[in-house]
Amino acid sequence: MPIPAKKSRKQSAHAIPTLDDPSLYINREISLLQFNWRVLEEALDASQPLLERVRFLSIFASNLDEFFMIRVSGLIRQVQEGVLSAPPDGMSPLEQLANIRQTLSAHLLRQETCWHEDLLPKLRDQGIHICTYDALSHTEHKALRSKFEGEIFPALTPWAVDAVHPFPHISNLSLNLAVIVKNAEHGERFARLKIPDMFPRLIPIPDDTGPNAESHLSPSSSPMARFVWIEDLVAANLEMLFPGLDVVASYPFRLARDADLEIKDDEASDLLTTLEKQIHQHHMGDRASDLLTTIEKQVRIGGSRYFGSAVRLETTRETPDHIRELLSRNLELDSHLIPYQVYTGHGPLGLADLVELTRLDKPTLKYPPFLPTFPAQFNSQESMFDLIRWNDILLYHPYDSFTPVIDFVREAAHDPDVLAIKMTLYRVGSNSPIVQALKEAQENGKQVAVLLELKARFDEENNIVWARALEDVGVHVRYAVIGLKTHAKMCLVIRKEADGIQRYMHMGTGNYNPLTGRLYTDLSFFTYDRAIGADCSDLFNALTGYSLKTTYRKLLVAPWMRQALIQRIDREISRHQEHGDGYIAFKMNSLVDPQCIQALYRASQAGVNIDLQVRGICCLRPGLPGVSETISVTSIVGRFLEHARIYYFRHGEQHEVLVGSADLMQRNLDRRVEILFPIENIHLRDRIIKDILTIQLQDNVQARRLLPDGRYERLSPSAGAATLSSQSWQLAHWRGQVSSTT
Repeated sequence: MPIPAKKSRKQSAHAIPTLDDPSLYINREISLLQFNWRVLEEALDASQPLLERVRFLSIFASNLDEFFMIRVSGLIRQVQEGVLSAPPDGMSPLEQLANIRQTLSAHLLRQETCWHEDLLPKLRDQGIHICTYDALSHTEHKALRSKFEGEIFPALTPWAVDAVHPFPHISNLSLNLAVIVKNAEHGERFARLKIPDMFPRLIPIPDDTGPNAESHLSPSSSPMARFVWIEDLVAANLEMLFPGLDVVASYPFRLARDADLEIKDDEASDLLTTLEKQIHQHHMGDRASDLLTTIEKQVRIGGSRYFGSAVRLETTRETPDHIRELLSRNLELDSHLIPYQVYTGHGPLGLADLVELTRLDKPTLKYPPFLPTFPAQFNSQESMFDLIRWNDILLYHPYDSFTPVIDFVREAAHDPDVLAIKMTLYRVGSNSPIVQALKEAQENGKQVAVLLELKARFDEENNIVWARALEDVGVHVRYAVIGLKTHAKMCLVIRKEADGIQRYMHMGTGNYNPLTGRLYTDLSFFTYDRAIGADCSDLFNALTGYSLKTTYRKLLVAPWMRQALIQRIDREISRHQEHGDGYIAFKMNSLVDPQCIQALYRASQAGVNIDLQVRGICCLRPGLPGVSETISVTSIVGRFLEHARIYYFRHGEQHEVLVGSADLMQRNLDRRVEILFPIENIHLRDRIIKDILTIQLQDNVQARRLLPDGRYERLSPSAGAATLSSQSWQLAHWRGQVSSTT
């Protein structure tokens, strides 16, 4: 078992602050922006394949949209409601907004430079041209106008704004044109034109303007791919929409709205219907926003994703001040907060749409393809239940195929000896084979119970569809536990066998979603462990019925998980004080919870060596004299999204590894149903320690180290040392594992 190098503890000449001192904490929102900066750095990295760099730039923009829709919207509400409480770092909501603006100013400028001065020229060198409309030839203008007239024009609806026509609703994340027209009688008038999102953002320029020219609006697969932005094409043909008027100018703008949907469980007597009504608002397009009154009693007004208050207005630098002011006024931006809500850039707006370029058939400009390993044990003719009964099985996606997870549910659906299936679903995606298998199980006479979380952010609509589909065939569907989101990932199969009723479990760190199973790194664990099976039964009964149970045989369950983790940290403190060999290694998405951070600080003050790998938000400051000198924090951003959660405690020769769905955040520990489960088989446990944690802690290619001041530095090999990319290593070396003993 690898032993971590001792981290030195320097004696500080300064007074050591108390552990609740604001100086010991990084602001959550700034830390989240720093994570998104690391995503942008991947777009800046010339060693990455070109279209993968474009993908990272798209992800950066998409993450920023979500940041405003969820995080900034919450800060704006706090300012408007006069909230005075501050997070552990001590910043007020207004101070946070100011810091966000300052941080983003540098990030957005770097994003613009990356696109215009780096990626665009390199794309041209590879035959991918994003052209300005003015640079095209007369023949190309004619061909594109024909496309516009035949396919785009019929879907456009201009909205006049004047004394008779009120300012229309601007839907969330929609791309729009602010159009100025005039005639001799009325002078200049204002109109808004929404660019429908059913069209691609990048319109192919026809290769052939003859009779055989392509007429569809899809990316070209030819060696030379040439595109024009759809808003430029529309802007160049606006006279067709305003006949008899002079089109003076048009300016693109884009809006992000408050998307922090919050259902009050005690008031929403029918959560499914309530959410369906809210989702329906999205499909109402630009109809009057007073439709909100139909659900005001169930949904907090600021939380309506599609009609929520405006939180960010994006315009280009060419937009005149008076147009920007007109938009700000009509979008009802708070005049005191406009400096934190209006962002102006060089354009184009909404670079998340660059993901369209990654669909081009250009394999040399992308990561090399890989096939997930299909573990050998699953190629046998044995039943999965026989395999699991004799061996615990550990899979590491996407290096291992997600197919065995689907096969487990499918086999349970059709096995005549299976009596019942109980499962939690959080994000399953579209065309879900898991949901289809559950429907088949019900049709085959199994007892099927599903805890389906309708409030999985941004997946509400998919989950409503699946809830209805499952209910239609008789599946027992529970939508929510009052006051909690169900985020745990577990499937329990009850089977009648010769020696009695037996339980088989799958638990994991990721969702039951085959798509993310190829994009996220997550662990899957199959077990027949009787104590874990009994725990899963008790937990499902608590979720669907009534229960005051707070402790379990082997599972750690939130919202009662925090104290169990802190007790383990305290155990390492005691061990280290006695023997000097305490060690903790955590891998997670986010570390925010102040109580957990303070426990880690106490452990460091006692001398315990601590390695934290936190992919996203980290509010702990490592390396502070007298507080966190023995703590290191790294973050890996790479081809796959690091999503697994692993908690490792080493006390002498004893090694405890917990795996599961929970990050160390207040929302996970207080407001969600989460599980952590032990990996007790020595063979599987050691694989996690040696081939995941240790390898990732040695990464010197994709890893960044968090500095005490909140900045990150990219790691690089020391002189003479070999490079190690943990994700590349996993692609080459990881194979699904079964336990070596029963």
